[in-house]
Amino acid sequence: MEKIKIIPTKLQGTVQVPSSKSMGHREIICAGLAAGTSIIDNISMSKDIEATMRVLRAMNVSVDEIPSMIEGRHALQIMGTGHPIASADTVDCGESGSTLRFFIPLGANLGCPLTFIGHGKLVSRPLQAYYDILDKQFVQYFNDNGKLPLTVNGLLMPGKYELPGDVSSQFVSGLLFALPLLKGDSEIIITSPLESSSYVDMTLNCLAKYGIKVENEGGAHRRYLVPGKQRFKAQDSKVEGDWSQAAFWTVAGSLGESVTASGVDFTSLQGDKAVVDIMQRMCAALTQDAGSVTVEHGATKATVIDAANCPDIIPILTVLAAVSEGTTHIINAGRLRIKECDRLAAMTSELNKLGARVIEEPEGLLIEGQPQGLRGGAEVDAWNDHRIAMSLAVAAQACAEPIVLTGAGSVSKSYPDFWKDYTSVGGKIEVMA
Repeated sequence: MEKIKIIPTKLQGTVQVPSSKSMGHREIICAGLAAGTSIIDNISMSKDIEATMRVLRAMNVSVDEIPSMIEGRHALQIMGTGHPIASADTVDCGESGSTLRFFIPLGANLGCPLTFIGHGKLVSRPLQAYYDILDKQFVQYFNDNGKLPLTVNGLLMPGKYELPGDVSSQFVSGLLFALPLLKGDSEIIITSPLESSSYVDMTLNCLAKYGIKVENEGGAHRRYLVPGKQRFKAQDSKVEGDWSQAAFWTVAGSLGESVTASGVDFTSLQGDKAVVDIMQRMCAALTQDAGSVTVEHGATKATVIDAANCPDIIPILTVLAAVSEGTTHIINAGRLRIKECDRLAAMTSELNKLGARVIEEPEGLLIEGQPQGLRGGAEVDAWNDHRIAMSLAVAAQACAEPIVLTGAGSVSKSYPDFWKDYTSVGGKIEVMA
């Protein structure tokens, strides 16, 4: 499914949201680093999760699918040795930035060459923060002018690791996976205020579940003390629901009739849970229940949205802002330019084709809301980005005329069942090519 026509219709019903891709990566990696057998259930399979599974297998970890206890989901039986051992010389990270950045420190501690390859925009996504660390560690690495393929060859030494706080939190998490396995104690020093701190908190929570101790010294400039000679403990676990995916359905309910996103955890550390607070500030008709959130159709108002700790929900919140009363300002969103695509440019370009009024700024967006709705009647493109594709699908509800979406298949990166769920709540699509 590459090109589809979406006929405007108001969505109504209940969607069981996928499990968290962010937590899925973390649970699978921790289980793979443990000595023994872990069963990880409630996995929503996607290309990104498959990439993490591939890399673990290349590090001599057994990863097998077994029947899930939850209908429509997957479970993995993971048997690790307690320390990664190279069983291949090349690993394919697909288009998953999480997979690549989580595994580079582990790959740099194998004592033999390991080459990371990728596809799409992942080939050129920034890795300089790791290059600076590897230089200080005297670990050999080779790349193509800063791009993939990247070969690392060496052994990390315990000690001090410094990272600026404005880089992706994935760099911090990658070090947190690797440093407990070293022979001595280490510390990670964040030299400027840490952005996307909730993602690091998710990593720390997962590490603790698998028996790893890290002392987190809070404050604007964080410092993490990581004792060495630790061992991950095998653990059976169930992955929690994904708030970044639930956001598509909460906004869909506001633009449609009424949509319930079920399978979410209100105690979650996921930063994308902020969608609830943001939509409430925008006066959305939102109600919470145990494990679910329901949003009914209703007028919404503009607000200021700080993207620093919830970048993944910005594309879909841009859609909501486009049909809200007033002018919404999205700030601290510069890192959206280095995702699967430049998401600020993508949402500006494609929503404006539908009749929205979005102005692109260096670090954000200004959206002049059109409460009367959008005209539609245009062909838009997903920019090979799953979150752009899903956001435009939700935006179609607000259009007077059908839209044609190119790149609809990009949803497989994180949410392969999106179109199935979209039609289950009344969405109307026609496959064109």
